[in-house]
Amino acid sequence: MNYPEFTTLRVDVAAGVARLTIDHGPINLMDGAMLADLDRASRLLEDDQAVKVVILQSANPDFFIAHGDVSAIQQLPSKPAPREQKLGDLHAILDRFRTMPKATIAKIEGRCRGGGSELALACDMRFAAIGRAFLCQPEVGVGIIPGAGGSARLPRMVGRGRALEIILGCADFNAETAERYGWVNRAVPAAEIGYFVNALAARIAGFPAAALALAKQMVDATDGTIEADLALEERLFLQSAQTSGARTRIAAAMGAGMQTRGMEMCCFTHVWAPMAGLE
Repeated sequence: MNYPEFTTLRVDVAAGVARLTIDHGPINLMDGAMLADLDRASRLLEDDQAVKVVILQSANPDFFIAHGDVSAIQQLPSKPAPREQKLGDLHAILDRFRTMPKATIAKIEGRCRGGGSELALACDMRFAAIGRAFLCQPEVGVGIIPGAGGSARLPRMVGRGRALEIILGCADFNAETAERYGWVNRAVPAAEIGYFVNALAARIAGFPAAALALAKQMVDATDGTIEADLALEERLFLQSAQTSGARTRIAAAMGAGMQTRGMEMCCFTHVWAPMAGLE
C-alpha cells in the first residue's frame, strides 16, 4: 500500500513493520491537524495486509507528544452531540490503535503528557527511554479531567490509587517509575530503546497475522466471568488452529525437533527466530 503525505507525521513500512513518526512543530502538539492525520493513517494501517506491527515514535528528541491543544477546549460543547456510534471521534481515533488487528507499540522518548500519554495508553505496548521519557496527565491542573482515555485506561493498568496519584497530582513521572506503576511495559536505557523496540517488532512480524489478531481479540475480551472468558478462549483457539499459518508452523516446529529433550532445553527466544516468514 502506498501511504500519502501527511502534514504532522509520516508512515514508513518495511518487512511487516510500519513506523508512524510524529513530526509536528516544536512540541508535537496534538491539535486538529494531528488528529486528522492520526485518523487517516490509522485507517490505512488497519486495512494494510502487509503490516503486522505498528511502532509510534517521534522525530523530536524532546517530545513524544506534548499534550492536546488546550486552546481548543473552550470551543467544546457542554455534552456529546447525539450519534449512532458508541465512541466520539477523539476516542474512536485513539482506540483504533487498540482494536486494529496489528500489534501497536509506543516508543516514548521525550515528554509524553496529556493526549500524548493517552495515545500511548491506547497502544498495545509502551516502552520508555530512561532519562529522556517523562509521562504526565496534567489536565486537572487546568480544571478538566483526562478526556482522551486517560481517566478510563489508567485505573485498569495501574490500579485506583496510583491512577488518582497520577491524575490528581499532575506531576511528571520518569520512565523507571512509570514502569514500576505499570504505566509502561518497560523502562529501557535511551541508547538501547531503538534496538529493543525494533527487535521486538521484527520478532512479532515474523509470526502469522491471523494468530496475532486472535491473540489480541482474546486478551481484550478478558473482562467477563472466568467461565465466559474460557469459553471464548476455546472458540478462538480452535479457530486459530485451523489457519494455514498454524498448520505450516506446527509442521515446521515438529520437523525441527519440538517435543524432544534437545529442542525443549533451548531458549525459545532463539527457537522461533528461524521460523520468521512462515505462514
